[in-house]
Amino acid sequence: MSSSGDDYFISRQKKIERKKQILTIVGLGSFVGSTIFGVIAGVQQTPQKPQTTNVSIESSLQQQARGYELVLQREPENQVALEKLAMARVQLKDTKGAIALIEKLVKLHPERQDYKVVLEQIKKQQDTSKE
Repeated sequence: MSSSGDDYFISRQKKIERKKQILTIVGLGSFVGSTIFGVIAGVQQTPQKPQTTNVSIESSLQQQARGYELVLQREPENQVALEKLAMARVQLKDTKGAIALIEKLVKLHPERQDYKVVLEQIKKQQDTSKE
């Protein structure tokens, strides 16, 4: 009786070991395959130059500015929209428009020193660009 029980456990142990080996081989094969696939895909991709141009950046900024203007039509004192629109106008070189927005921010939030500093910097840039 005990020999048949031992035979059962031995055969069972061999089956388990075989399954472990198969799973190990499949796992390693998957790992190696995915690594090779990733390397090949990375090598095949050629470095592409960015397609963005000044025109597309400017049009994107103009679209953003229009979006913030729409927000400000509904909520004229929206702090985030005022900040973002002012930044967009600075990047679009519309310093007069940016100054007006930042002045509004200074009036709405007099405790914010950063608004005052930015306003002074933009006014200085405007003065130096006029010269």
